[in-house]
Amino acid sequence: MQAVYANTDYEPAAVARDAQVRGALAQTGIAFHPAKDQVVFDTDEVLTAAGTPYGVFTPYKNAWLKKLEPFYLQAYPVGRHAGALAPRPAGEAAGVPTLAAIGFEPTNLAALKLAPGTAGGRALLEDFSDERIDRYDQTRDFPAVKGPSYLSVHLRFGTLSIRELARLAWDRARAGSRGAEVWLSELIWRDFYHQVLHHHPQVVERSFKPEYDKIKWEHGKHADALFAAWCEGRTGYPLVDAAMLQINQTGYMHNRLRMVVASFLCKDLGLDWRRGERYFAEKLNDYDLAANNGGWQWASSSGCDAQPYFRIFNPVSQSQKFDAQGKFIRRYLPQLAALPDAALHAPWDAKPLDLVAAGLVLGRDYPEPIVRHELARERTLARYAVVKGAR
Repeated sequence: MQAVYANTDYEPAAVARDAQVRGALAQTGIAFHPAKDQVVFDTDEVLTAAGTPYGVFTPYKNAWLKKLEPFYLQAYPVGRHAGALAPRPAGEAAGVPTLAAIGFEPTNLAALKLAPGTAGGRALLEDFSDERIDRYDQTRDFPAVKGPSYLSVHLRFGTLSIRELARLAWDRARAGSRGAEVWLSELIWRDFYHQVLHHHPQVVERSFKPEYDKIKWEHGKHADALFAAWCEGRTGYPLVDAAMLQINQTGYMHNRLRMVVASFLCKDLGLDWRRGERYFAEKLNDYDLAANNGGWQWASSSGCDAQPYFRIFNPVSQSQKFDAQGKFIRRYLPQLAALPDAALHAPWDAKPLDLVAAGLVLGRDYPEPIVRHELARERTLARYAVVKGAR
């Protein structure tokens, strides 16, 4: 064996692992060659004019698009090199080890009917690219609508190529598809968060903006009880609870809902974003450290190019706007199904007759709100005052 080739992994633990591998191989005279494959542009390929990494998305996106040309999106000519691969060692003749053999516990993956592998990813891609990609900008925010691509899990495990997806989006966008243009922007966000993780690995444990680590989050038994209610979908806010039941039951959560529940955890319950980030890491089938960390720090306002700290999602108005007819809520909270649409988003404000007609008793069949958003908003503004004016 002359060399080992591997795709670059940008997570800090993987970087440390690969450094150890490189050193061990070097001691035996074997070269180690990592190669870009997980992103379109590597961590140092899109930099500012000063040669520094971007910390704001829009300038990064503009530079990313300016640099883009067909060369960066073409398939790698790997076929002709396959014959140079070393044969499998005799002791590894059994093939890929089972999940149990490498320490994974059984889950309900089989029941979820996920389409695995390249064939599964390609079927999803074809379904998305035939028609839905052109309406992506109009449908992506509505959890009851088949709007997203659902390809994130395949990007996470490499069963679809990011270059192929970006090429599809770029071609369609240049042909006038607004939906493809918006989807391409989402793919660029993915590159952006990977370069943030590479250049600022401290974000794994700390806020990208150091001053945000001065925030005093709720703690103690009461905070633990609030966190448990959030995890289990018992907050009393139907859209938040339905979203949490979705991730608990399926390992997936719609992107709009990820923002809603993250904002609720940090800015309604006053809990540290790291608690939510870790919970998502345990539950998401498409878990990706760079994207998950970036998303949570965006929601908590502690990340690069995050929403302002005083922007606080209202879970009721988000519900009314993005699930107006309650189709998504009713899917996961059937006990609320008989409520009128107008009462579904805030059951505590429902007319007594509507509650009786629905056979619903708050506190018995569905919880009362664990916090009042209006009061929580005031507490959050006070909590975040420690960073007011910080850049």
